[in-house]
Amino acid sequence: MTATPISSPISPARAWLLAARPATLTAAAAPVVVGTACAHAAGGVAAGPAAAALAGAALIQIGTNFANDVFDAEAGADGPDRLGPTRAVATGLLSAAQVRRGMIATFALAALCGVYLTAVAGWPVIAIGVASVLSGVAYTGGPWPLGYHGLGDVFVMAFFGFVAVCGTAFVQLGEVPALAAWLAVPVGALATAILVVNNLRDRAGDAVVGKRTLAVRLGRRAVIAEYALLVVAAHAVPVILWARGGGPWLLLPCATAPVAAALTVQVARRDGAALNPLLGATAKLLLANAALLALGVALA
Repeated sequence: MTATPISSPISPARAWLLAARPATLTAAAAPVVVGTACAHAAGGVAAGPAAAALAGAALIQIGTNFANDVFDAEAGADGPDRLGPTRAVATGLLSAAQVRRGMIATFALAALCGVYLTAVAGWPVIAIGVASVLSGVAYTGGPWPLGYHGLGDVFVMAFFGFVAVCGTAFVQLGEVPALAAWLAVPVGALATAILVVNNLRDRAGDAVVGKRTLAVRLGRRAVIAEYALLVVAAHAVPVILWARGGGPWLLLPCATAPVAAALTVQVARRDGAALNPLLGATAKLLLANAALLALGVALA
């Protein structure tokens, strides 16, 4: 694919920052915050494992972003008509070889966090780490990229929700409390909602290059309904936990419901590049909801 140069010069440091996409790190931090709150509720917060889990999650997210930058460019998914943020390889800011090396180095740093966590919590951490890295690469790379076959939503829900929240609790407690499995649902749902907005925006271009996301497969109306369902699920879980006797503090995340409802209306009304602000807004919704979820658990 021919790279599409950008008009103004960008420093190498800025190019690497663009490729790392720091705005996506809210999706890596949110499950660690909530998983740590679950550990607190069980009386077992451990600062070292919590910090290592946060660092590892952030590094895996950055490594995945590097992988997406390379593999999407090579597949032709980041052409001159791209509606999203600037991609480093597609625009010629960095070479594919450079970003590949960055991906490997970042995953290696994440592995160092995994070594420490394995020493603390045992072999399950190895399984979690290997699966997370492989899914990060396989999302857009390899012989059968997950994101190109409509499986991105499932894997985001699984890894940003259940794996990350439950894994964070596990490395601090040595077990997974039932509360962590419950709270993995709102975190994973809102992380998936970010991907839904991304894929809704890109569905026309993705269809051209054979990237068969759910937005391409099912169409606009279906993925708008998916976004609404994810938002409802995220706000239903605290209500369920409260109804099961969890205490009124667990209802704190419901404070984000009006924002979530307004975002759902906007997602339904906008299309194309007009959805870009809603990506960031959904990421902020995830962070706010997770923070209130963690606070509610801590106070309850």
